[in-house]
Amino acid sequence: MLRLIVSLGLLAFVMAGNVFGQAYPTRPIRLIVPFPPGGNVDVFSRVLFRQVELELGQNIVIDNRGGANGLIGADVVANAVPDGYTLLNTSFAFAVNPSILKKMPFDIKKDFAPITNVALGLGYLMVINNDVPAKTVPELIALAKKRPISYSTAGIGNGQHLAGALFTLKAGIDMLHVPYKGGGPAMTALLGGEVQVHFPAGSVGVPLVKQGRARALGFTGAKRLSSLPDVPTVGESVPGYVADAGWHGMFAPAKTPAAIVKKVQLAVRKALQEPKVRSHFVDNGYEPQGDPPDVWAKKFRADVDLFADIVRKAKIERQ
Repeated sequence: MLRLIVSLGLLAFVMAGNVFGQAYPTRPIRLIVPFPPGGNVDVFSRVLFRQVELELGQNIVIDNRGGANGLIGADVVANAVPDGYTLLNTSFAFAVNPSILKKMPFDIKKDFAPITNVALGLGYLMVINNDVPAKTVPELIALAKKRPISYSTAGIGNGQHLAGALFTLKAGIDMLHVPYKGGGPAMTALLGGEVQVHFPAGSVGVPLVKQGRARALGFTGAKRLSSLPDVPTVGESVPGYVADAGWHGMFAPAKTPAAIVKKVQLAVRKALQEPKVRSHFVDNGYEPQGDPPDVWAKKFRADVDLFADIVRKAKIERQ
């Protein structure tokens, strides 16, 4: 009898979750982007989720909660009601944070339900302030050997930081790393002359380069960026240098009904297949993804362990 009661209880829970998933969403969804407006994740979110709105039939309100390398915004989601109305779209810094920070406000493996991987970044642009007297990567390297050069990033331990650190190592130069609270402030610092170099994603850097507000010296990926074919890869001047831009991924609070998680994943996947959305990602150096929740969960958790191993072997001190 006890087994029957338990079984019936579980069946009722599953059925309730399925019904909830079918009705969802019945009101606007809040999408937390844990970085300031104008950064890479924010720009892509505003393109992608306008289309996701059409797929789900509800408004999606983007809520920028920048700070602490994405922790502040992610913490909002970790503590939200698991009903599908508060979601997270973040960068792969989310998976690096546990390895580089002494204290975490949550457990990223236990407190979140992976939804889908949005896109994989093929690389960053290397852009410089227009006042910097360099027109090529070799000229920048020569300049860095003569005078101090600094580069801005969206925070400690993110992809931009790793791309810049790898460049200094491969090029045999010193550049001062200046972390900011998001990609938007980091780019503003470059344009204002606070720093000389920045490594934005194409979605942020390409428009500024085409407007003449910054100068692109190279692309950190293995192949040239399709939207700026005349800009060489950094590796063409610095042998062996390649730095991808990591991933963007979506998460819900833990215990969010599987039916809701799956419904969001399918809407994102379909939106990524729309020609205008897809071309925006591809032209800016990203490959659209959209894997099912179980596939994405395995990749995400493997990355958390991988980054922990890299940080440990590199002896990077926790902040």
